[in-house]
Amino acid sequence: MKNKTIIIGGSALFLICLFLIGGYFFKKSEINKYSEEVEKNRQKLLTEFAPLYGNKDAKVEIVEFLDPECETCRNFYPAVKKLIAEFDGKVKLFVRYAPFHKNSIQAIQILEAARMQNKYWQTLEFFFQKQPEWGSHQKPQPELLWTYLPKLGLDVERIRQDMNHPQVINQIETDMKDLKTFNIKATPTFFVNGKPLPTFGYGPLREAVKKAVEEAY
Repeated sequence: MKNKTIIIGGSALFLICLFLIGGYFFKKSEINKYSEEVEKNRQKLLTEFAPLYGNKDAKVEIVEFLDPECETCRNFYPAVKKLIAEFDGKVKLFVRYAPFHKNSIQAIQILEAARMQNKYWQTLEFFFQKQPEWGSHQKPQPELLWTYLPKLGLDVERIRQDMNHPQVINQIETDMKDLKTFNIKATPTFFVNGKPLPTFGYGPLREAVKKAVEEAY
């Protein structure tokens, strides 16, 4: 009876191992398949209007699809800036938009209008800082976005005009279309030199950037 129990237990362990190994290779296969699809559409990862942060001549590029109302994007923001600073001019960031939240499009339009006044990054950073107020899940107050603009030295009336500029609308529409192209369903989503991360997290992002820097430099 004891031997039978040991045999059954060993068989169960063997099956579990097979399941885990099978799951690993299935996941790896899916990642490889997705990477191939991304490579086919790599030229669409960047648009000529994507905001740029860092050294424009850097050989390593991070493309981040973000949502200004996304809490995780807010939490990643200082870490991504620190990562770019760490590699001292060798890494740059391009922002693409993934407006999954209710008030995101309005925030994006304001951000792009602020960019026309050369205050894009200051505005994005302030919107992230104040996100718990205007983007609260329980009681969002997007009207507060307008009260922040004078504090940033922005011309509010010009923002109201420029936020509906054809270039801004076209950029948002292009980004929303590319969300489907790259099957993006969550934010933030990162690509490093045209390659998706194997798993989500700051660790995998930093590792991908480090590897890309070593290869490029």
